[in-house]
Amino acid sequence: MKFDWFVLPFLSGLSFVTVYTSVKFYRWINKLSRGEKALLKKYIFSRSIWTSIKEIFSESLFHLKIFKTHPLLGYMHASLAFGWFLLIVLGNIEVKFYSEYSINPPYVPIFLNFFEPTTAPNFFGRGFRFIMDFLLLIILSGVALAFFKRFVPSKFGMKQNMRHRWFDRIAIFSLWFIFPARLVAESLSASIYHNGSFLTNTLGKMMSFLPAETLLYPSWWAYSIILGIFFFALPFSRYMHIPTEVLLILMRNAGIRSRYFSHPYQEVETEACSRCGICIDSCQLTSIGYAIQPSYYLRTIRYNELHREITDNCLLCGRCVEACPVGIFSTDIRRHERTLQHEMRTVKFKFNQNKFSNTYTEVLYFAGCMTHLTPGIKKAMTTILEHSGYSWQILDEDENICCGRPLLLAGQISAANQVIIHTRTQIEKTRAKILVTSCPICYKTFKENYRLNMLIMHHSQFIDHLYTHNRIATQYRNVNVKYHDPCELGRGANIYVEPRRVIEQIANLLPSSSEKNKAPCCGGSLGNTMLQAEEKKLIAKRALSEMNLTSADLLVTACPLCLKTFSAVSSVSVKDLSQLVAENICEKIPNNAQKIHKAVETL
Repeated sequence: MKFDWFVLPFLSGLSFVTVYTSVKFYRWINKLSRGEKALLKKYIFSRSIWTSIKEIFSESLFHLKIFKTHPLLGYMHASLAFGWFLLIVLGNIEVKFYSEYSINPPYVPIFLNFFEPTTAPNFFGRGFRFIMDFLLLIILSGVALAFFKRFVPSKFGMKQNMRHRWFDRIAIFSLWFIFPARLVAESLSASIYHNGSFLTNTLGKMMSFLPAETLLYPSWWAYSIILGIFFFALPFSRYMHIPTEVLLILMRNAGIRSRYFSHPYQEVETEACSRCGICIDSCQLTSIGYAIQPSYYLRTIRYNELHREITDNCLLCGRCVEACPVGIFSTDIRRHERTLQHEMRTVKFKFNQNKFSNTYTEVLYFAGCMTHLTPGIKKAMTTILEHSGYSWQILDEDENICCGRPLLLAGQISAANQVIIHTRTQIEKTRAKILVTSCPICYKTFKENYRLNMLIMHHSQFIDHLYTHNRIATQYRNVNVKYHDPCELGRGANIYVEPRRVIEQIANLLPSSSEKNKAPCCGGSLGNTMLQAEEKKLIAKRALSEMNLTSADLLVTACPLCLKTFSAVSSVSVKDLSQLVAENICEKIPNNAQKIHKAVETL
């Protein structure tokens, strides 16, 4: 068996990271419930596993999600990840051609040019050396880009880099030096034995003035030591995401989710964060000087440095989740941590009796707390409901019912459950077929937490339904409108189409520079209890700037909180979708009259 003492740093580091990762994975999987273990096992040995294998290649190696948003950044990640992967795979294949042993230690493919420096220069040998040199060149280009990115992140589509800790820095610097060290060692070998290809032979000739035979052995030691340092630092650095992301993909695709607080899936998500820094730009708190984005937040959890200010200072808007190339639901992790911090409090509510009628109604309208603070929306919805032809009533007419979402966002689960039970009882008394709400926060809460046996609709969906069934008609206005997607309605509930269809019935809908899943948060989020009023205004102003309203006569949103927040700072008139409809509703217009009217306006 081929052996030399210089392989010990590499072998020690590889053994350490293998044992550490194996133990870590065993502990996570062992903490799963019996049903979850069975689910994971069944998935791994099913045909569906190919879905995960495909995702591992596309996201963990090729980094296609990053490519789609930042091509240069995507290339940088892919050249390092996939390039190194191919270097290892092809290195093991190459060993089969040259080694006299059928089984070789793991260090032989890594240091093949040391152990087999005088291989015959046949066709296959030259081909392998060319491919290996080419892959090394690709990886080195990625290293150069990574180094360049630390100084000029804007060239990679990023406003700023992630600030790393010393263990991260050790891992990063050692990773940067691994491949230059390999290049030097193989080039020195090529200068003596002429066993390289276009890259290593060329550099070997350029280094001919050096005492190659004297420097060769120390260069292999240097290469091994740097590899060993990287492997020893990996479990305690951002690069732990490399093995953990594979487990995360398997668990996620098997259907395992974070069902309760401190669930192992949540721990895997925390370790799978690569701290690439992409979420930094997507987080609007960055613009006002806060460094509490998911990459930093997950780091504090990992190192047990979490405190309330970090957990609570988040808009919970979901922009970071959309941007995350790993698919980490950091907003769910924050909600879980808030529960752990705040659930110690005991709260008991006494509920007033509502004065609404318990008689049967087709449509039950729930305005919600924020709608009562923006009464124009409630008035508009009353007008729309009167023209709908449905029997209807308002559940919270006297303003003493809440959906419970503010308490859920604050981590007060037991208190929220009291409110939910009370409100659900009041809703069920009406025997309504449809529950309509104007607040996306309420809508999402009713859908996810209430288990109601009725159709739950946001008012954008309900108004679209009225148009579709010819229950209302509106006048068309030659007004340029930009639509803002509220966080809970868009990213939270995936409702993008219906509000736009409604607007197109009334006005000219213009595309926004930031819309749909990339739409900015208004800044007035109920999820953040730490921001001051002026800070929220600043976020709102920058959100309006991000949407670029210069060509718009009107900004339309579909959330009372967004309406209230934007109205305080916008130079463009802001309306809720329901107000736009109510202001242009027709008493009686025959079927298809709307289309005829729009056609006439076009002429």
